[in-house]
Amino acid sequence: MISVRNLSHRIGDATILRDITLDLPEGGITALIGPNGAGKSTLLNLIARLVPIQRGAIAVDGLDVAATPSHRLALKLAIVAQQLGVASRLRVRDLIGFGRWPHHNGRPTAGDAAAVSRVIADFALGDLQHRFLDELSGGQKQRAFVAMGVAQDTDWLLLDEPLNNLDMFHARVLMARIHALTRQASGRRRGVVMVVHDINYAAAWADHIVALRDGAVVASGGPVTVLTGPVLSDLFGMEIRVAQMADRPLVLHHL
Repeated sequence: MISVRNLSHRIGDATILRDITLDLPEGGITALIGPNGAGKSTLLNLIARLVPIQRGAIAVDGLDVAATPSHRLALKLAIVAQQLGVASRLRVRDLIGFGRWPHHNGRPTAGDAAAVSRVIADFALGDLQHRFLDELSGGQKQRAFVAMGVAQDTDWLLLDEPLNNLDMFHARVLMARIHALTRQASGRRRGVVMVVHDINYAAAWADHIVALRDGAVVASGGPVTVLTGPVLSDLFGMEIRVAQMADRPLVLHHL
């Protein structure tokens, strides 16, 4: 479980998060939804310690994020942020291999190479693995970065808008792969926390949803509880209708 307690964050004079307290359940997919500027990415970055905690506390499976050594935290959670500065003349396989660094600390083994090969196969990146990043489309790069996070093989995977630049086919394939990660046959249930802008992907695949607006939690719970017409209409400031399909909400926000 990821435990967030009394978390607040400011950038200059702007308050980004306001006294947030919530628990993100172990295993399954948690989707963070809400309008632009709601604080979703900031919350994700604070959990991953990409930015320091100013006020409040975060614990990941009992580990205090502020106090846990970086090498130990890197074995517990991985993050794929929106902005990742990497050399454009880096090959896809090498990028994915970076995900193994917390395990080998610069001395990769045959087991690390095998883990990278498995992820490349799982994400259908075999034809791209020897190409440079600057030779890829935006969607191909996005898949490679997510694959790097998966290769880190952590209990928690944090994804900031992983569906960016993906067409419908690849977005669906990626969501299916992420969903499968949380339900491995071995019984290991990895937790995924992801920022999602297309509400219907959250409706179709998420187990838990946290709705944020103006830096505060508006609603938290299962898709049927959170993705209702009244909650979403209030969240986004527009009339939103919600239907049902295969026991899941279907958000009709284009009408």
